[in-house]
Amino acid sequence: DSDLSMRTLSTPSPALIFPPNSPGFQNGRGSSTSSSSVTGETVAMVHSPPPTRLTHPLIRLASKHQKEQANIDRLPDHAMIQIFSFLPTNQLCRCARVCRRWYNLAWDPRLWRTIRLTGETINVDRALKVLTRRLCQDTPNVCLMLETVIVSGCRRLTDRGLYTIAQCCPELRRLEVSGCYNISNEAVFDVVSLCPNLEHLDVSGCSKVTCISLTREASIKLSPLHGKQISIRYLDMTDCFVLEDEGLHTIAAHCTQLTHLYLRRCVRITDEGLRYLMIYCTSVKELSVSDCRFVSDFGMREIAKLESRLRYLSIAHCGRITDVGIRYIAKYCSKLRYLNARGCEGITDHGVEYLAKNCTKLKSLDIGKCPLVSDAGLEFLALNCFNLKRLSLKSCESITGQGLQIVAANCFDLQMLNVQDCEVSVDALRFVKRHCKRCIIEHTNPAFF
Repeated sequence: DSDLSMRTLSTPSPALIFPPNSPGFQNGRGSSTSSSSVTGETVAMVHSPPPTRLTHPLIRLASKHQKEQANIDRLPDHAMIQIFSFLPTNQLCRCARVCRRWYNLAWDPRLWRTIRLTGETINVDRALKVLTRRLCQDTPNVCLMLETVIVSGCRRLTDRGLYTIAQCCPELRRLEVSGCYNISNEAVFDVVSLCPNLEHLDVSGCSKVTCISLTREASIKLSPLHGKQISIRYLDMTDCFVLEDEGLHTIAAHCTQLTHLYLRRCVRITDEGLRYLMIYCTSVKELSVSDCRFVSDFGMREIAKLESRLRYLSIAHCGRITDVGIRYIAKYCSKLRYLNARGCEGITDHGVEYLAKNCTKLKSLDIGKCPLVSDAGLEFLALNCFNLKRLSLKSCESITGQGLQIVAANCFDLQMLNVQDCEVSVDALRFVKRHCKRCIIEHTNPAFF
């Protein structure tokens, strides 16, 4: 179909989500134009505006007995638009086929700042092409209203679909393609180059993505193309297994405005990659390197250069981190609010003591599966971190009820306590419940309920 013919037709149908052989679309019912497809494959379809009154025989029969207007039709337009604003894209397309009034309301520009598509069978490339063409009717080839695209878990999304977004949506600010493993570096290059306002990018689970830069040439030379910087502030590269230190170096050099960076299970990242990161990205507030097994105390020394800017840090299951790394963080990052150190078996009471005395504003701490942390470490926490709200001690073999009672007697705002697989008595758990009335206790003691 030509661009002109696609514009003269009107609204994408629910077949963006439903396969063509589903009951609602048998024998062409409810559609004026459709595209051919393989059985069972989800495709995009385009329909003309529905008639003012529904023509289904059962609906005509009902209208004879009930001529009063439906309650929902009595709502003013602004109320209907508010209701429609809570619907995902596929539901909004369904609403557009009910009647002419709903058609006009469903395509109100205020409802199309976001496109949200999910599902493994949906033909996302075709869906994005049809939707963007419809949204470009008033401004040909450019969709100025669309700011957010979320297509998480759509495994059939390819570089072609992202290229459509990059070409048509220059005002894009947020893109989430988590779990779309067919996306490559080239598609990411297109998006960040053609969408200069992009601030939030989630490519978690996209195992082919190894770099974020303006072009392939710019990714090789570390200097940004023509001095341009990428405006991304939030970047999630969880489960991007192929990411290495050189790729992180390129990302840091181009995305200097990063404030939130998540590198969970990027198993090839080392302390050297973190050194590159700290050279360029000095505004990072939240950082996760969980399950990055090559990160050690030297990496913690680099992260500590963020100083008071760092508020969130996750180093879970980084087995090479010990009390030495914790001392670096505690000494320089005094405004830390969240620390996840679960599975860091080298952390002892001495590390917890230093952390408690220097990071007194700590609100959430996870030191589960740290067998060398005992009641002594909990006492330091209780006497210094009065604002503690969440504490996980799961599988801490050296913790007893005495340590929990000290925490409960001093941290009245505690809201979550995890003591699963800990040798804690029922009396100690009841003591916590009496002193921290809002606390949810996760435990494995069948006698306490």
